Amino acid sequence: MTATHTAIFGGSRDGRVTCAGGEGSRGAMMMAAAAAVWTLFALMAAADGGTAPNLLLLLMDDMGWGDLGVFGEPSRETPNLDRMAAEGMLFTNFYAANPLCSPSRAALLTGRLPIRNGFYTTNAHARNGYTPQEIVGGIPDSEILLPELLRKAGYSSKIIGKWHLGQRAQFHPLKHGFDEWFGAPNCHFGPYDNRVRPNIPVYNNSEMVGRYYEEFPINVKTGESNLTQIYLQEGLEFIRRQAAERRSFLLYWAVDGTHAPVYASKAYLGTSRRGLYGDAVREMDESVGTILRELQKQGIANNTLVFFTSDNGAALNSAPKQGGSNGPFLCGKETTFEGGMREPAIAWWPGHIPAGQVSEQLGTLMDLFTTSLALAGLQPPTDRQLDGIDLSPVILQNKLIDRPVFYYRGNELMAVRAGLYKAHYWTWSNSWEELARGINFCPGQNVTGVTTHDQRDHSIQPLLFHLGRDPGEKYPISFSSREYADAAQTFSAVVRGHRASLVPGEPQFNLCDRAVMNWSPPGCEKLGKCLNIPPSSPWKCDWPH
Repeated sequence: MTATHTAIFGGSRDGRVTCAGGEGSRGAMMMAAAAAVWTLFALMAAADGGTAPNLLLLLMDDMGWGDLGVFGEPSRETPNLDRMAAEGMLFTNFYAANPLCSPSRAALLTGRLPIRNGFYTTNAHARNGYTPQEIVGGIPDSEILLPELLRKAGYSSKIIGKWHLGQRAQFHPLKHGFDEWFGAPNCHFGPYDNRVRPNIPVYNNSEMVGRYYEEFPINVKTGESNLTQIYLQEGLEFIRRQAAERRSFLLYWAVDGTHAPVYASKAYLGTSRRGLYGDAVREMDESVGTILRELQKQGIANNTLVFFTSDNGAALNSAPKQGGSNGPFLCGKETTFEGGMREPAIAWWPGHIPAGQVSEQLGTLMDLFTTSLALAGLQPPTDRQLDGIDLSPVILQNKLIDRPVFYYRGNELMAVRAGLYKAHYWTWSNSWEELARGINFCPGQNVTGVTTHDQRDHSIQPLLFHLGRDPGEKYPISFSSREYADAAQTFSAVVRGHRASLVPGEPQFNLCDRAVMNWSPPGCEKLGKCLNIPPSSPWKCDWPH
């Protein structure tokens, strides 16, 4: 780290943190920096013929930090992603907004923490929630999504794959700014009998074109499914069409083959040394390579920012056959330890991002919202608190920006990272009752007093870790040390500033009802696929972990 980077980052080589001041002071600094950045982008756009850059967001599902060869996965079965990193910028400290899928995806598209945009529950303390098909809630109309804003700059937009922001029609992508959609509102769980639960529909824009396990088969015994190839072809067709029309676009490619039940197409089954999960990763890797080659073939690679990452950490409870690797980090999906929220991340933009860059910047999925707006020459909304920052100075100039990262689980702030330090205010993996049933989010990784099976409150004296020396969160810093006292003082200021600006959104994961399931989705009449809707009988959703 250069001296300049140290000054911007607010820390030093030994990890000392100087992020004092609340979100307001950081926000003022960021607004000043943003003005210069927007001027830079205007000049860049003029040099590229006046077109704003295309934005291609590749969001994997449950893929872990340790699943990529570039991060040390020993099978080295991700040559395309490794090449993408070699040709662009690799982020080593990039985070999901939540250790679970739906809240992370809502945060990406709104630039706001789930506690602000409503993607959480208050039914119980610190419980993960998401959008299974019985959830009544979804993305609120009050939230402004990225494609809605990009439309003002002339962008066309498409989401391919998993939406997960609500399955009821009023929550669908085309009602929230996307121009096109091919994919499903929920995860590909199943198969179901269409009596107790309906199979999940697949949509082409605003109407269903079939259901998982029916028109879109997934063989849960062999893991065979052609879905990734279907999603790949949808993406390639959209890219070709936009290139022919010379129109700037946002493509959000949110495929889910690495989420249990894991699937891969026939050509990839049995090809990985890692088993079925590795087969799915290999197909994702080759698909990303095909997409990058298509951008080059269409002559638009130099005007397209591609960002690859994942929605949360690998699901260790499903591993190794149905889950991936979080590398050296503690635990996995569902937890706010590093393995649950630190993600693989790569930025690729030929002609703009120099090859071979590695950034230590603390980044989050929410930054993709703010960065995309900046690249499009748009101001972010000023009527709400945003949590994403503009990473364009990082991507284009390899600068480092001082900012904290907040780790939420449901309605509770569990941990905070600032510089190389992390403070745990609450610890919990999952309950003893769940552990007794074989549900384990930290298999083989018990750390006494850290990976607790009861909810432990450390608010008065948080557990502190130095993630440079101890990335696995195994060795808490001594409470009696000067190092602890200095870092704790910094965290107190950061948390005070954060809580001062916090206005929680209305929780969307509190109410469930079988009547809102995917019984009769839009378009089912044309296909003869409508099912009988049961009487409404809402209940308070139960979130065990």
